[in-house]
Amino acid sequence: MKIFKVGGAVRDTLLGYPHVETDWVVVGATPSDLLDQGFAQVGKDFPVFLHPKTKEEYALARTERKSGRGYHGFEIHAHPSVTLEEDLERRDLTINAMAMDDDGRIIDPYGGQADLEQRLLRHVSPHFVEDPLRILRVARFAARYKHLGFDVAPETLSLMKDIVLQGELAHLSVERIWVETERALAEQSAEVYFAILKACGALAALMPALTLTNGIDSLAIACCHTERVDCRWAALLSSLTFEKADKTCDAIKAPKLFKALAHSVCKYRPQTKNALRDPTRCFDLLKGLDAMRRDEPFEGYVRTLAALEGVAADAHPSVSMLRAARKAAKGVSAADIIEEGVTGPALGAAIKERQIEAIATAL
Repeated sequence: MKIFKVGGAVRDTLLGYPHVETDWVVVGATPSDLLDQGFAQVGKDFPVFLHPKTKEEYALARTERKSGRGYHGFEIHAHPSVTLEEDLERRDLTINAMAMDDDGRIIDPYGGQADLEQRLLRHVSPHFVEDPLRILRVARFAARYKHLGFDVAPETLSLMKDIVLQGELAHLSVERIWVETERALAEQSAEVYFAILKACGALAALMPALTLTNGIDSLAIACCHTERVDCRWAALLSSLTFEKADKTCDAIKAPKLFKALAHSVCKYRPQTKNALRDPTRCFDLLKGLDAMRRDEPFEGYVRTLAALEGVAADAHPSVSMLRAARKAAKGVSAADIIEEGVTGPALGAAIKERQIEAIATAL
């Protein structure tokens, strides 16, 4: 039995890039060999085990054979006879198909180190087309390493287009699509993820409303001024109507908080300039954002507003005005108005009037 460090940990070590997870592959072993050493198996159908102390993942060397549609349609063959090179061949990109032994020696049968030096994201083999999830993964890696000069190899982009044309994306679960998308939104150059998806035709299949907007450019600007992934998502959708934004969120099951913020940005952003000139409109805007009762989506809204204009939120004058207006409106005390003898239906109207007056003073 031999154990090798594989995948992202090797890639990022060679790049001098930080990583938080380490994966291992075990060659020449059976499940019993690992169970006898105290490893815990993850699931019944996948030969992956957790180390008894570190809880890192150790996978038996395996090969995969396409047996159906989508990224689950594979037959897995894990056996002591499977070599390290055979295991590495089933991986997506050459830079992810390297291994490191205990002495730090790199095993690189598919040219991963050369592609690291050339800053290329290149597929390992023609089997790349068998897994549609690889489109999203490659796009995410492109977003992660763009600032280091990485690009997708033309021949790999061509295979990604083939996957789209074959209709394989229809077999991806929407939950998995969102997982990869949310991860990509956290990357330094998140806009690259969507640009790559657009280039291979996947964006039109997964989020068609975005193909006719400048959302990718808007996201690129926003990424420089906010690290909040929900704000970045809202920036991407900001050119849509709120109805189309809602539909896009629903199509890939974006979480409720992401959907709420995108909805608010698309609906209220066009109204903000006029709202800052009119206390009544400003009140309506704050009510629409539920800003009198809770911090979100108001805070996400103002941060997205500033990021879209290439300014830090704390330095944006409109944000300062909206925050001041909100603080003033929240400062109106219903108890004080009740003490004045106002009750019943008149109380709500009186609170609104006082809040508008407070907003006018703040503005």
